[in-house]
Amino acid sequence: MDRRSFLALAAADPGAQYTAEAKFYEKLPYRKIKCKLCPRECVVDDRERGYCGVRENRGGVYYTLVHSRVCSAHIDPIEKKPLFHFYPGTLAFSLATAGCNVNCKMCQNWEISQVRPEQVRSTYLPPRKLAEVAAQSRCTSIAYTYSEPVVFYEYMADAADAARAAGVKSAVVTGGYIQEDPLRQLCRRVDAIKVDLKGFSEKFYREVVNGELKPVLNALASIRKLGMWTEIVYLVVPTLNDSDAELGGAAKWVKANLGPDVPLHFTRFHPEYLLKNLPPTPVKTLERAKAMADAEGLRYAYVGNVPGHPGENTYCPKCRRAVVERTGFTIRSLRLRKGKCESCQETIAGVWG
Repeated sequence: MDRRSFLALAAADPGAQYTAEAKFYEKLPYRKIKCKLCPRECVVDDRERGYCGVRENRGGVYYTLVHSRVCSAHIDPIEKKPLFHFYPGTLAFSLATAGCNVNCKMCQNWEISQVRPEQVRSTYLPPRKLAEVAAQSRCTSIAYTYSEPVVFYEYMADAADAARAAGVKSAVVTGGYIQEDPLRQLCRRVDAIKVDLKGFSEKFYREVVNGELKPVLNALASIRKLGMWTEIVYLVVPTLNDSDAELGGAAKWVKANLGPDVPLHFTRFHPEYLLKNLPPTPVKTLERAKAMADAEGLRYAYVGNVPGHPGENTYCPKCRRAVVERTGFTIRSLRLRKGKCESCQETIAGVWG
């Protein structure tokens, strides 16, 4: 398309620069489509959108409306994602578009995740420019985060390709509600995936997340089989997903299906969005969850959102000395040499640079 044609299109449709044909959908009779990106498999009529609100059927062709449409961007410590075993102490250029494919009642970023793209201010940031800005900002990685990067898949994939060409890593912060084929293709492009395991019961997923647990577990197993570095966050919500059965069950599942080296962060809930009636998670609950994970044989279980707690530190599984000491998102000491404990030379799982 030449410049004149593009300007004419942009004048007719102010969102044209953000619009691109979506991947992973099936054409149906009568100009309907079936989305094959996430487990919902939305069947969408002409001129309608899927559940996420950012993908639209136009005459039997499915489009993403959020390619390069950035509504939130910040430079964060990688520890904020949280990724504790992926280039610790480095910066991540973090960004999001509007939209999500679930509706968590405890969402911290509901102002962007639960709206349509037209309802929030956005900036046009195409992939090459994003990679350039990240590199100039001395960010080791780009983090696709805040909302749900699965719904801006096309932008994320193109951005990850541009980032790799510029020598910048890519980290995905996701709920893991994605189908196998797009997940496999994504794993070829990115360097780390942090998955929010919202709970460990279908009841919790159905009533609090408006999603399903099984596809998330399947995604986690696939990520691990593909050799992708992954870490898991379990946000512990009082009375809703904090039973011994759920906390212990999650730890047991991780050990059996992913192995002992996948970090599992038990993170403190703070009242937010539709769950303002609940109190913050008691620290003792988080400590109980970590103790169960430790007893199960997980080597890297953490207490999250409690700055200064010793459960934020990474300990060598052999000599038990702290190899990474943290306070919140700040690294206080790093006793690793080429990914090994300085004291006993035990290999510490992770991507250390």
